[in-house]
Amino acid sequence: MVSAGPLERAVFLDRDGVLTVPEFRDGRSFAPRRLEDFRLYDGAVDAVRLLKAGGFRLIVVTNQPDVGYGRIPLDTVEEMHRRLADLLPIDSIEACYHRHDEGCDCRKPKPGMLRRAEARHGIDCACSFMVGDRASDVAAGRAAGCRTIFIDLGYRDEHPGGADFVVKSLGEAAGIVLREA
Repeated sequence: MVSAGPLERAVFLDRDGVLTVPEFRDGRSFAPRRLEDFRLYDGAVDAVRLLKAGGFRLIVVTNQPDVGYGRIPLDTVEEMHRRLADLLPIDSIEACYHRHDEGCDCRKPKPGMLRRAEARHGIDCACSFMVGDRASDVAAGRAAGCRTIFIDLGYRDEHPGGADFVVKSLGEAAGIVLREA
């Protein structure tokens, strides 16, 4: 638990489709499973640096069920996260490795990962944002009390309702965060 004091503002960022380029198959997005396929979007470094300079805690919150299904080793995902932390000024990475059917409290659309980061880092979710490319990201952000930004990449299966803002890129999302904060 953090010490008493003023609460921090944060931007919660989904990983795949927001910071990193996912694999696309049949109009759907999937997390990369190989280190050689793990890469940042152009502009991600600049957008995240702007958010950090704006005084925000930066927390990555990512569902990684392929670990639970045995499709990718945990150490490969952890290496991806080490690389992400080396490239970006993020404060924390929260990951859910559970399968869809496990009923955990951390898998988005549930707000467990956001709530854990909120407690650990002294975050005020009412003054924070959740940025994601899926309906589950929007739902988790809303459940935690954050304002939400949906990055619409045109996925066949994603049409969330209730996002506070809809954009086409992380750069646009960063501009909204900095303008609205």
